[in-house]
Amino acid sequence: MRSKLLIFDWDGTLSDSVMRIALSIQSAAKDHSLRVPTFDEAKDIIGLGLGEAINRLFPTVEPALATQFGATFARYYRSHASGSNDFFPGVISTLQHLREAGYLMAVATGKSRAGLNRELADSGLRCFFDASRCADETRSKPDPLMIEELLEQLQIEPEDAVMVGDTEFDMQMAVNAGVPRIAVSYGAHEARRLKIFGPIACIDQIESIINYV
Repeated sequence: MRSKLLIFDWDGTLSDSVMRIALSIQSAAKDHSLRVPTFDEAKDIIGLGLGEAINRLFPTVEPALATQFGATFARYYRSHASGSNDFFPGVISTLQHLREAGYLMAVATGKSRAGLNRELADSGLRCFFDASRCADETRSKPDPLMIEELLEQLQIEPEDAVMVGDTEFDMQMAVNAGVPRIAVSYGAHEARRLKIFGPIACIDQIESIINYV
């Protein structure tokens, strides 16, 4: 197939941030005297918007405490930033190759707008992306609205786009939007969980995307 638009998830797909997110969740839970999720439990909600993630991890938490938890999580997450080391090997060179090949590229992420803007600025990767959507400005994955808004903004038909992601939430969102998908096996969810959604491919390194678009 020949795609026109590649839509990337951020955490666990481009950014090697799975451990950083999970440890930040555990630290915030401890600070607020909540049950500390296991590493796997914390990792499993990566890809959701923060509000949805908190609801899954702590379904009985009061709204005020959920807000406090979110702020504490964000503080821990920012404190563990390490700049260019946050990206999986091959990400930057692959984005450069895809840009030179003429692809449109976008981000669809469970991050907040402030969080994504900060990471785009700090990493210098903003120049690669034509558009982005974040969980706090639209509906959280796996609702298809993120993708639908990106398609409308960039005037691309669903069949001419590909969603690239590392979680079931990414894959289900793409299915819901009628968009082909490529799974990456090195992020938050195991390949066996991603293959259920019928991706074009399940790749072990980001460079391999070039073979499928």
